[in-house]
Amino acid sequence: MTQTLTLKPRGSRKLTALVLVSALALTACTNPDRFGSSTNANGALGANGGMIAGSANDPSSVAYFNQAIGDRVLFLVDQSTLTDESRGLLAQQAGWLMANPAYTAIIEGHADEQGTRDYNLALGSRRAAAVQDYLISQGVNPARLKPITYGKERPIEVCSSEVCYAKNRRAVTVLAAGAGIS
Repeated sequence: MTQTLTLKPRGSRKLTALVLVSALALTACTNPDRFGSSTNANGALGANGGMIAGSANDPSSVAYFNQAIGDRVLFLVDQSTLTDESRGLLAQQAGWLMANPAYTAIIEGHADEQGTRDYNLALGSRRAAAVQDYLISQGVNPARLKPITYGKERPIEVCSSEVCYAKNRRAVTVLAAGAGIS
């Protein structure tokens, strides 16, 4: 009986090694508890229930405020009166601000592109003041709030349609870390 010696091409060993390493890496990725974390009541993984400081799932973070609560309210054409929906959102903002006293807020008043620059600056100012007044009525310290107007100078949508105009008629609560605003 004769034996046949088969020679493998030189790169074949590297390919085999690569396949084995890849397979091991993939099996390691399928173990969600490989770092000793646990699952919390909400199903989130991690030693802190999946919470990463400063992320959108950290209830004391700016990212959480912006995503879970909302940083802006919208206004009707030529109005600075808060809608019921706006008051509901601002009540949540006030609750967050009172629970997180390390933050201050600048309240930006904006208008759509229609009208004169001066008219829209005044309208933006009234919108920012309406938000500030509501937050104060909910218990937020006035020293932590500063209204500012941009009028039509900082649109988030630029076009000549009501859809765009509606997005630009807004007041935005911008958070900053600090004890007070000068």
